[in-house]
Amino acid sequence: MSERRLAPLTALSTLTRRPRAEPFAPARRPVEPAPERPSRIIDNAVYSDGRRVATPGSAEESRRELTEGEGRLAWLGLYRPEPGDLGSVAELFDLPELAVEDAIKAHQRPKFERYGSTLFVVLKAARYLDAAEEVEFGELHLFLGTDFAITVRHSESPDLSRVRRRLESDPALLAKGSEAVLYATLDAVVDGYRPVVDGLANDIDEIETQVFGGDPGVSRRIYELSQEVLEFQRAARPLTGILAAITAGFDKYGVDEELRSYLRDVADHVVQVNERVEGFRLQLRDILTVNATLVAQRQNEEIRELTETSIAQGEEVKKISAWAAILFAPSLVGGVYGMNFDHMPELDEWWGYPFALVLMAGVSLTLYLVFKRRDWI
Repeated sequence: MSERRLAPLTALSTLTRRPRAEPFAPARRPVEPAPERPSRIIDNAVYSDGRRVATPGSAEESRRELTEGEGRLAWLGLYRPEPGDLGSVAELFDLPELAVEDAIKAHQRPKFERYGSTLFVVLKAARYLDAAEEVEFGELHLFLGTDFAITVRHSESPDLSRVRRRLESDPALLAKGSEAVLYATLDAVVDGYRPVVDGLANDIDEIETQVFGGDPGVSRRIYELSQEVLEFQRAARPLTGILAAITAGFDKYGVDEELRSYLRDVADHVVQVNERVEGFRLQLRDILTVNATLVAQRQNEEIRELTETSIAQGEEVKKISAWAAILFAPSLVGGVYGMNFDHMPELDEWWGYPFALVLMAGVSLTLYLVFKRRDWI
């Protein structure tokens, strides 16, 4: 937990103010009013003793309703608000400017900060998409004060309407104030991690089957799944520090004893999730090593088979070459005696024909014996 200096809302105030008219400005043609943009406030309620007493239509009405009685809590749920929407809410509830800027950017790491009496919490939600077999991550910002809770959701998960229904069904818990909203939201985010953990475990089992089945595309899937596990780890691991910071402030800020036990239970679940995710990371590292070993073995086997094939082809080439040489010798002798020259002494001798036959057979036999000794035949 960190406590940061409260900053004035001068920069955010300009998001909702109208520019002043220039003096002596020339007359302009009337401009048709732009169509009214739908509100980014998904749900807006004011509670007293844990029960809904009003459902205001705007943030201004919520602010006014808080003055109607003591111990009231305004809970505003915003979904992907524009800077102007968040700026107007920030002015009404005196939200710290630095935290509002973080909420507008919506690319923050999970954290827990205290600005005076206002808490600012950033959470990373996750859900497993069965069809795509991948993990989708979202971002959630909470502003919590003594009499208000403002949730800013930038993704489809978690479903905060379920969180609201859960708290409204338990007025005694909701009557504990904005800290009850923080607990229920944390619990919903951590509960949303469980299907993700189960989905990742199933994916890893499938990858192991692919690895030992020799699937050539498994290396890419291992890499993609490793990236999802790392991103999931970046979302879940900071919750340990966030819950430790909340726990450390129990006595200082007088947190209800029942809420303390609930938050400790959430902390236990976070520890379990982090242990399993760390196990996934190590398991994927080992699978990647095994896959690299199996790929190397398959490549060595392919090289061995190619080498054996090349050697076999070489043996065949040697046999063909040897027989070609043996058959070439008689052809050479026959070609010489078939040139029909007039002055060839052997043609006039009676032994010329037997000599030619013996010469061809002798040369062929000699070549056969030479190639046989060298294992060419």
